[in-house]
Amino acid sequence: MTRLPGRFIEDRQLRDTARAVLTEDIDRLRESLAAQGIASRVSTGVSSTISGRIRTGARDVLAEARAQAGERKGLLAGIIAAIVLFLARGPILEWIEDLLESDFEDDDELTTPETPADPAAPSAGDPE
Repeated sequence: MTRLPGRFIEDRQLRDTARAVLTEDIDRLRESLAAQGIASRVSTGVSSTISGRIRTGARDVLAEARAQAGERKGLLAGIIAAIVLFLARGPILEWIEDLLESDFEDDDELTTPETPADPAAPSAGDPE
C-alpha cells in the first residue's frame, strides 16, 4: 500500500465532513417536506406575497382617496348619494309605482259611477 500525502488525507476528511453535513441537510429537508408538501409551501408563499401587495396597494389608494376627499367634499357627497340611490333603486321604484297605482285607483273611483253589487238585481228606477 502506498503512502498518501498529508494534503490528500486532509482533503478526504473535508470531503467526508461536507458529505455528512449535506446528508443531514437532505434528511432535514425530507422531514420538512413530509410535514408540508412543496405545493402547499408554494401556495402559502404566493398567497402571502399577493395579500401583502394587495394590502400595500389598498393603503396607498386609501391615502390618496383621503387626500382627494379633503379637497373635494361636495363631489364626494354627490358620489356617495349616487351610490346610495343606485343601491336602493329597487325599493324606491316600488314605492313610486305604488304611489302611481294608488293615484290611478283614486282617479278611477272618482270617475266611475257606482254599480250595484249584483248586476242581476233590478235597479230602483226599473219598472219591472
